[in-house]
Amino acid sequence: MSHGPPYRFFDDYSEGAHPVILRHVADNNGGQQPGYGLDDACLLAADRIRARFATDGDVHFVSGSTQANLIGLSSMLAPYQGVVAPVTGHIAVHEAGAIEATGHKIIAIDAADSDGRLTPSLLDAALRTHEDEHTVMPKAVFLTQATELGTVYSKDEFTAVVRHAKECDLYVFVDGARLATALASERAGMDFSDLVRAGVDMFTVGGTKAGGMFGEAIVIVNAELKNNFRYHLKQRGALLAKGRFMGLQFERFFDNDDLWLRMGSLANENATYLAMAFESCGVELATPCDTNQVFVVLDDTIIEQLRETYGFYNWAPAGDGRSVVRLVCSWATQREAIDRLATDLAALTRSS
Repeated sequence: MSHGPPYRFFDDYSEGAHPVILRHVADNNGGQQPGYGLDDACLLAADRIRARFATDGDVHFVSGSTQANLIGLSSMLAPYQGVVAPVTGHIAVHEAGAIEATGHKIIAIDAADSDGRLTPSLLDAALRTHEDEHTVMPKAVFLTQATELGTVYSKDEFTAVVRHAKECDLYVFVDGARLATALASERAGMDFSDLVRAGVDMFTVGGTKAGGMFGEAIVIVNAELKNNFRYHLKQRGALLAKGRFMGLQFERFFDNDDLWLRMGSLANENATYLAMAFESCGVELATPCDTNQVFVVLDDTIIEQLRETYGFYNWAPAGDGRSVVRLVCSWATQREAIDRLATDLAALTRSS
């Protein structure tokens, strides 16, 4: 194996913030501003997000995606109501039971056959098993665009599941922690306005995974969910005194040069390059590489040898001494590191 420095493919936030974001924050650090998201930067950023997504929705900024998910979903639900989500959904696996801790059950649905995407028929299956007061009442649907398996809903798929949910009197919440990569995805074929046009009630716009220091924007489209939302934010510890620093980042993300979407495009391009490197070594992709996450099937012996130099997550066993692993690219992923990985993988594949 080659002996370059260790390189992490764990996630899309191991690198720091994009230099343009840092400069914008530093250039606007001086002076006094109101706190708790009422500063000029947050107000301008909210206006720019509304304009970009073609909505009159309310926009609130919080520090992270788990916080955004639990506040947004809990604000929608009565104590006896639950949320339908894929069993692989972030709220069902990687948020330490945050939604359940707010008192709301996650109705987890196996969406393996659709690579982590919910469908109208899967929603119907969830509703059939929750029909009366002896079960929780399904009231919300949790979608992620892109999904936790690196796939995306096409525009038609997204519109179909959202509209079916609305026909079933369900709110639709979209986790957009990686929305920049989804909207930059050719397979999704979606424009910014397509989320609102489809009929979603609330969605998030990720900043952390798109080159920001931290921060997510919650966009409330449904007017009946807007009232008193700041109380939910305060109760969950999300009203930051220096919220201006989130506002400054999103103000810059959605300036005229489309920095936010360009960061998603760069992450996707790097992941495509990585996926092609694996395929050139005869390695099987576990799911389509629609965005910036790459899932591949490798022999466990090769995995252990690669771990000496590269960081990535084991995702699931694949049987016969093999496992699915996940590698994630960002706007800042180094092509040289991908080339190095391809060289090492080719050597290990030949020797095995």
